[in-house]
Amino acid sequence: MPLRQIYPLLLAALLPLGCAASAPVAAPAEAEAKLFGALPIQLGPRPFFLADEMQDGVLKRELQRCAATRPLYRSSQMSIGHRGAPLQFPEHTRESYIAAARMGAGVLECDVAFTRDQQLVCRHAQDDLHTTTNILATPLAAKCTRGFTPAEFNAAGTLTRAASAECRTSDISLAEFKTLRGKMDAFNPRARTVAEYMAGTANWRTDLYSGPSSGTLLTHAESIELFKQLGVDMTPELKTPVVPMPFEGFSQQAYAQKLIDEYRQARVPAQRVWPQSFNQADVLYWVNNGGNYGRQAVFLDDAATVADLPDAATLRSYRSQGIRIVAPPTFALLGVDANNRLMPSEYARDARAAGLQIITWTLERSGLLADGNNGFYFQTFDSAIKREGDVYAVIDTLVQDVGVIGIFTDWPATVSFYANCKGLR
Repeated sequence: MPLRQIYPLLLAALLPLGCAASAPVAAPAEAEAKLFGALPIQLGPRPFFLADEMQDGVLKRELQRCAATRPLYRSSQMSIGHRGAPLQFPEHTRESYIAAARMGAGVLECDVAFTRDQQLVCRHAQDDLHTTTNILATPLAAKCTRGFTPAEFNAAGTLTRAASAECRTSDISLAEFKTLRGKMDAFNPRARTVAEYMAGTANWRTDLYSGPSSGTLLTHAESIELFKQLGVDMTPELKTPVVPMPFEGFSQQAYAQKLIDEYRQARVPAQRVWPQSFNQADVLYWVNNGGNYGRQAVFLDDAATVADLPDAATLRSYRSQGIRIVAPPTFALLGVDANNRLMPSEYARDARAAGLQIITWTLERSGLLADGNNGFYFQTFDSAIKREGDVYAVIDTLVQDVGVIGIFTDWPATVSFYANCKGLR
């Protein structure tokens, strides 16, 4: 169907909630411009709250001046919707992806797992259905690898065994997967019932958008079509299987190839796709067999501490093998100087010297920053983080001093605001 015939349907899907029914309808050419590459951005109050909350300084004044004078915001590839917008929306759902695009994410992520019938779907892990969907409250719970086991306590009321379950995408068919609803990724380890187990959302997130009319799960192919409509780039992550491979004849290479094939079948230009994996063999498979789709393959680094990070020689070896982009956790890229100011890390300098481009993960995933213990993502520079607005100092150092080309974020509006104020596309 020609775009000029379907633009009203697409525009209706993307209009902000609460728009008046009597609002004038854009002409076809105008609607096309808005849908493809110029989607009107709605940042909401959070980026401006964070800017106002910053410690006084040049960056704060620059961002506040931008907030006071900039009439429009546009999407930016610097802003990558990590699983969509999971700070408030159930991850890897249609609703989460649309929210992220509306907040200016120029790239959206589908983490790719497979079902029992070897169909590709968007889930953060092959074995997380028990925490990210309502499967335990449905008859499909009987097909889970491990059903729900309630928590146990001793006579003093001390937890002796945490509640648990394990439900995999490979436990069920695609048709069964599509009957599920997404929820906020969380569980209650002290739960005695399924309902209690599913009610574990952190108090700095929300279940406001987890109602029965939301949480729409998507196949990988469906995510591609949605992302095309939203006019964003796509960064699929091939998830490491928890089942032995090959799985019923489905090899790891076939899995990696199927991911690329679904972009080819959807006629998505290779420059719009950034395939990623923590498995170096997957990345090298794409580099060597993915044609142009392998040029932007991203090697994710799973380091848990500084000691786990690759050294300069290893980073150079990545580049010599054809890997062009690495994506470490944020702590890998930053440290503090003698004055407790943010600075690029040794890893960051080594990666740039090796000729590698850098993407990092993940901002706005650590709860409140002002509590003084910000965990995994901030472990090398936590002493420099004193208030919520310091997230902009982190972003500024990552962009201006480290030179990252993209930032995964659980709430894209924050990075989108910074990117617009700095003129980054």
